[in-house]
Amino acid sequence: MLLLKSIILGFSISAPVGPIGLLCIQRTLSQGKSAGFLTGFGAVTANIVYASIAVLGFSAVSSLLIQYEMLLKIFGTIFLLYLGVKTILKKVPNQAAQLAGESKLMMFFSTFFLMLTNPVTILNFTAMFVGLGFGESEMTLQIALLLISGVFIGATCWWMFLSIVVSLLIKSIQPHLGTINKGAGLLIIGLALANILA
Repeated sequence: MLLLKSIILGFSISAPVGPIGLLCIQRTLSQGKSAGFLTGFGAVTANIVYASIAVLGFSAVSSLLIQYEMLLKIFGTIFLLYLGVKTILKKVPNQAAQLAGESKLMMFFSTFFLMLTNPVTILNFTAMFVGLGFGESEMTLQIALLLISGVFIGATCWWMFLSIVVSLLIKSIQPHLGTINKGAGLLIIGLALANILA
């Protein structure tokens, strides 16, 4: 039951469409479902790092990351602005499968590092795990591993689902890819600006 709850938690954390979701959709449309999935999987990996810190109680690491929250936020915002502009300027290929450009490994790492610029995620995971009924004193290694595994499975399922669904719709969406790129880029820039004001 605990594993199921944490799978649902991992899925629901990933489901709201933010900048990573927009990048996943845009990259799936331009380079295929593997590119979209790896974009999302970078976010999953970063979330697992933060979930592990939260669940295993690495208080010194948590404190250090929270202490540099503003610096990380500035870096993350600049990177979002860069991704937004890059998405707007991206040329539409004639055939998605033949598109050359950034490697799939770079797609993974770009979202991984972007997600790491938000250390408040540790606090979010801590609050969610407490919401499931586990404070630091009740957290055994077995429970910790179950929670982390569930979050990983749930989040991975979401990104797989999103990239597969978008790739199935690619033929109907492909003619509008230029407009979608510009719209996605503007939304990412908007989210970056909102991040500055938050």
